[in-house]
Amino acid sequence: MSASTKLSASVKALCYLAETYPVPQNSRIISEKIGVNASKLRQLLSLLNNGRIVKSEKGAAGGFRLTKSPKKIDLQEIYCAIEDRKAFDLHTNDSEKNLWRSAEINNFFLGLFAEIQVDIEKKMKKIKLSDLLQKVEIQSNYK
Repeated sequence: MSASTKLSASVKALCYLAETYPVPQNSRIISEKIGVNASKLRQLLSLLNNGRIVKSEKGAAGGFRLTKSPKKIDLQEIYCAIEDRKAFDLHTNDSEKNLWRSAEINNFFLGLFAEIQVDIEKKMKKIKLSDLLQKVEIQSNYK
């Protein structure tokens, strides 16, 4: 699953949990509501649980719920909880080091991608889950 797909699925699940708060929701119900494969969703919810964005509650009435207000959850926090790599990455191997200007060109892209990554994360830090919920609500009123 790509980074953007994982982020989108995670945000959909978190928006659903925000709208159903404080009632915990099980992964099967969340999966059905947001249209994400249940197995993949459980993996994402596990990562979000490890990132302390959601809490898993056991038992018959258990499930997942947000650990804090959507006003205190930003997209960068969600992204960092579900991703172990950067959005932009350059995979290189040792066989490239003897090729014409390969190292120099790779270094250029590594620097560029690092700058882009910082810009992306700064922008995501400013966007709260509550902002997204508000925009979705406003947009749905115009349909």
